[in-house]
Amino acid sequence: LVQVVESGGGLVQAGGSLRLACTMSGLTSGSSFDDYAMGWFRQAPGKEREGVSCISWSGISTYYGDSVKGRFTISRDNAKNSLYLEMNSLKPEDTAMYYCAATRVAAWCATGGGLQWDTDLPRLELWGQGTQVTVSS
Repeated sequence: LVQVVESGGGLVQAGGSLRLACTMSGLTSGSSFDDYAMGWFRQAPGKEREGVSCISWSGISTYYGDSVKGRFTISRDNAKNSLYLEMNSLKPEDTAMYYCAATRVAAWCATGGGLQWDTDLPRLELWGQGTQVTVSS
């Protein structure tokens, strides 16, 4: 069973930094981490799930939500089956549960693709349990 698990969340003061990680497990010889485009989403209480960032299977294509652009950086290490989110200049508004997600639909997060990565959630096959990020003022 292929799964993704997040880690790295915690409590941080405004202006600080955190690095989240998402590791995929359960892969066999018939599947690979680089079969998947990956993404980060977040959800605060009482609000809809929001797209934070996505990255293509190779790492060539990346997209960011407007609220995090310039502050967050997504990356992946296919040799480690891992996805990362470096979060800098954190604000209280960034407080949320952060989720890692994966899809084998390459066009979901691709250069020149017409898909809306931040809203096309049914494309995503795998979701992690989430890791809580709390930013204090």
